[in-house]
Amino acid sequence: MIVVTGGAGFIGSCLIRALNDLGHQDIMVVDAFDRIDKVRNLGDKQVRGLKHRDDFLKWLKIRGQDVELIYHLGARTDTTEKNKKIFDELNLEYSKSVWLAATKHNIPLVYASSAATYGDGSLGYRDDHDIVSDLVPLNPYGASKNDFDIWALQQTETPPLWYGLKFFNVFGPNEYHKGRMASVVWHAFRQIKQTGGMKLFRSHRAEVANGMQSRDFIYIKDLLNLIFFFAKGHCDSGLYNCGTGKARSFLDLTTAVFTAQNIDLVISFIDTPEDIRDTYQYFTEADMKKVRDAGYTADFYSLEESVQEYVQAFLTDEEYY
Repeated sequence: MIVVTGGAGFIGSCLIRALNDLGHQDIMVVDAFDRIDKVRNLGDKQVRGLKHRDDFLKWLKIRGQDVELIYHLGARTDTTEKNKKIFDELNLEYSKSVWLAATKHNIPLVYASSAATYGDGSLGYRDDHDIVSDLVPLNPYGASKNDFDIWALQQTETPPLWYGLKFFNVFGPNEYHKGRMASVVWHAFRQIKQTGGMKLFRSHRAEVANGMQSRDFIYIKDLLNLIFFFAKGHCDSGLYNCGTGKARSFLDLTTAVFTAQNIDLVISFIDTPEDIRDTYQYFTEADMKKVRDAGYTADFYSLEESVQEYVQAFLTDEEYY
């Protein structure tokens, strides 16, 4: 049996679809299941059952011997949330409990870390273990992810294999429920459809032009390929980046959305909201050398290719993956 925590969410539900496509149906889905708009992500997916996150750890104590792999993707991911207690409970302590159970039952563990652990990028974006304790995330969400990475690296008793994957800016189908936290592609598609134009955040740094704030955007299908690569256990346990290794600007991204809809480019700029302005990342780019050295050789979708597929195959008719 395979366990997917956060299975009703964006990445979790896409992972379940990909597992189904590979012939896996013996999947236990763990989530809160408290939002209909998220549960829709599960659609026609084939799974063994659903388990509420509050009941999962008790269930795992009893059924741990039946579990062959845990994908721990469940987390509070709202980067605007300031209540550290929420992140300590749902991201840090819960993840520790999953780790300890996986260790006890000898279950390989693949868990979601985040590029938010890198903070302002002053130490670079290298997935080296020796810099983890020096990283300074810009918000409680990133801090909770980094705190767990630090804790994991300190453990002498571990799952037989474990991988903490630092997801960069992921976009793709099944993020309809995410609202403000959805990808810029999703927001751009909706704005363009409703108004004919797109508003991007104005730069508040003199050295960065409006629209040239950049991210390492990775399409969900590329992320799933990376996740499956690590799940095969062909490389050393540890922390690994999951990006493309190539930063692209928000202007590039938005232009691709206009192009995918065959609509003329109309872009304006608004001030970055004050509640995120001080913690806003102006640049992220995954250093993928460690991943490549581990044996990952697949190419990534180009930004233009992935945006076109996402817009035309999914967003236009609000299709699910």
